[in-house]
Amino acid sequence: MTDVKKEQERAELHKMIWNAATDLVHAGGVDAWDFKQYVLGTMFYRYISENITEYINDGEREAGNESFDYAKMPDEEAETARDGLVKSKGFFMLPSELFCNVRERAATDENLNETLEKVFKNIESSAQGSESEDDFKGLFADFDVNSNKLGATVAKRNEKLVKLLNTVAEMKLGKYQDNTIDAFGDAYEYLMSMYASNAGKKGGEFFTPQEVSELLTKLTIVGKTEVNKVYDPACGSGSLLLKAAKILGKDNIRQGFFGQEINITTYNLCRINMFLHDIEPDKFDIAHGDTLIDPAHWDDEPFEVIVSNPPYSIPWAGDDNPILINDERYSPAGILAPKSKADFAFIMHSLSWLASNGTAAIVCFPGIMYRGGAEQKIRKYLIDNNKIDCIIQLPSNLFFGASIATCIMVLKHSKATNDVIFIDASNEFIKVTNNNKLTDDNIDRILQSYIKRENEEHFAKIVPNEIIGNDEHNYNLSVSTYVEQKDTREKIDIVKLNAELKEIVAREQVLREEIDKIIKEIEGEDEK
Repeated sequence: MTDVKKEQERAELHKMIWNAATDLVHAGGVDAWDFKQYVLGTMFYRYISENITEYINDGEREAGNESFDYAKMPDEEAETARDGLVKSKGFFMLPSELFCNVRERAATDENLNETLEKVFKNIESSAQGSESEDDFKGLFADFDVNSNKLGATVAKRNEKLVKLLNTVAEMKLGKYQDNTIDAFGDAYEYLMSMYASNAGKKGGEFFTPQEVSELLTKLTIVGKTEVNKVYDPACGSGSLLLKAAKILGKDNIRQGFFGQEINITTYNLCRINMFLHDIEPDKFDIAHGDTLIDPAHWDDEPFEVIVSNPPYSIPWAGDDNPILINDERYSPAGILAPKSKADFAFIMHSLSWLASNGTAAIVCFPGIMYRGGAEQKIRKYLIDNNKIDCIIQLPSNLFFGASIATCIMVLKHSKATNDVIFIDASNEFIKVTNNNKLTDDNIDRILQSYIKRENEEHFAKIVPNEIIGNDEHNYNLSVSTYVEQKDTREKIDIVKLNAELKEIVAREQVLREEIDKIIKEIEGEDEK
């Protein structure tokens, strides 16, 4: 069954975004890519305003001041709380800078662009000198209030900014933490789907649907109620990291959340998402840069949970960089992933940083499971050293813009058995609009099969490593190689069919005899 509440929230969000697009893109001339940045930036501004307001109001009301409202407090009085709020929340905003107050004045503010620019700078600078400084630096960099793309004049730019503030204000999403969808991630996905041609999505970068995020996370925490750290080497908007927080509880991830993202816009979005999910600045470390060449968390590994949906088959330096073959992350396999396909570079990196008691679950392009050359040699290393725990074939069309049926590779350092369980979940989905989705039942069936680790006809097969590596299979990891497909052709009962044929033949004989009688009668009549 489809989660009705989820779909209602999603539909409401999409409707509001579409309304904003109609005003700003279709009618207003704003570039689609820039529109995305403005919507996300405004959403963050709204939520960060509501977040600090709610935090302060809750504290005052617990102290007995039931009528207190931070939004109505004079700036000069609020200023006295700056240091304490920066320590507890990581940032500070004056009441006059709150989204609700700026929006209320927006229509009559002839200098709205300057007002917003000042507010954004003040939010970022409020964290300077604190532990959260790096987390807030550049968060509004993509929100250029003075861009000619918004309009040729200040008046026209401000007109669009007013519409933007009003549209985001009207999004009926309630408390962020109470939403069943990842509102920010879902907005990002929807914006990408609206403007995929202009969105700059290159090299297999796709937003991870919440259902896939949930499956990945649950695979990595089997039997655990808490872990030390969660890591995603290509974290995007942070949806996988946040799913771990939602399932385990953020307090049960003792040392926090770690990730790296190469795209500056998505990196900013990830940090924003952390704040919106009330992850304290000292509990997350999101880095900007190329994970494969310049990883940022050498001092933080190993990680007990690694979840990732890295970009599929993108080019990377590979053996063009002579240093990489000696990199401790890649050297154990004795060969680097092909320059044209970095998939196994992400896998080897993740394996290297995985804790001895940890689990990694990585979404993979299906081609890496059977292609030859360097990829085959890396598969050999993984199998011969008993690092692969499970391969799961997912349904096709789960990801926007990627109709292919992706796979999940589950990695472990410490395994009790020398085998791999292959799970064919290609039919575990429901159709929703133009995409397929995993339901809770689908996720549970996959997860239970992984936990039970038993053969199940047409669904799961346990295969010893030596079988995978024999001459017949030659380290092929395609699920279809080991899990027999169900024969959906109509089955024919030969015995029943034979009986029916005999009956038909017998009836034919009776008919022939009757026809012969009729013919004889007719001939007899003719002779008379």
